[in-house]
Formats: sequence, C-alpha cells, structure tokens
Amino acid sequence: MSRLLALLLVCLAALSAGPGGRAAELVMFLAGNCEWCEVWEKEIGVIYPKTDEARTAPLRRIEIFHPRPADLAKLKGVHYTPTFVLIDGGKEIGRIIGYPGEDFFWELLGGLIKKLPAESRRACAVPGAGTEGGKIC
Repeated sequence: MSRLLALLLVCLAALSAGPGGRAAELVMFLAGNCEWCEVWEKEIGVIYPKTDEARTAPLRRIEIFHPRPADLAKLKGVHYTPTFVLIDGGKEIGRIIGYPGEDFFWELLGGLIKKLPAESRRACAVPGAGTEGGKIC
C-alpha cells in the first residue's frame, strides 16, 4: 500500500508542475561546432546535474539548427550559441546569451532563478541549499 501511495504522490507532483511535468527548466541552445558550448560542458555541464540549480531548473539541451520542439516554438530571438533560457510553466523568465565564464554564469543564473515564483524555487528553499559550489539561489 505504501508503494502505491508513493507512486500516486510522485504522479500528482509531476502533473501539478505544469507543462512537461516540471515547473521550471533551463533550456540550452547549442551547436555541434560551438567552441563556447564545449567549454561550458567541461566547466559546468559535468556538475550541473548535481547542483541545487538543476533541482530547481533541470537542463534541457536543444540543437539550434534542428526543428524546435512544439513547446518551445514561441521562443524568438535565439540566434547565438550557447543561449540559456529559463522557462517556467511554458513562459520565458530570462536568458543568458553566450558563456561568460564559470563565476559569471552562476551569478547570472542565480539572478534568473530569483525571478521564478516561490513555488518554482522550492529546491533553493531547503535549509542549507543553494550554496553548493559557492552558488546562492
């Protein structure tokens, strides 16, 4: 019975998170020949899934030259790689164009995450969270 209840709670949480099963996500537009995308992957991409920011806004990679998924069709003005767009419930919260280096990236992303509604920032609201790697969300 407890397994069934746990499964039900997980399903309800996913449904209440909005389109795509999550409230917020960080969409990275990249290109296969993008040197700065490669640098980002080496410096940030390998650790991002382990951060509080990733728990708040999981990363989704999109190849800029491929057809855009239907849920991202309304995003306009994505011309450069990498471009990071923070989306919550299907709406753009803000973006980071280019990769300004590790320290600046975390600071800029933290600023975008602060713009999220409180219910979308729940991973950063946990006591002690938000300071992994010196970052504050």
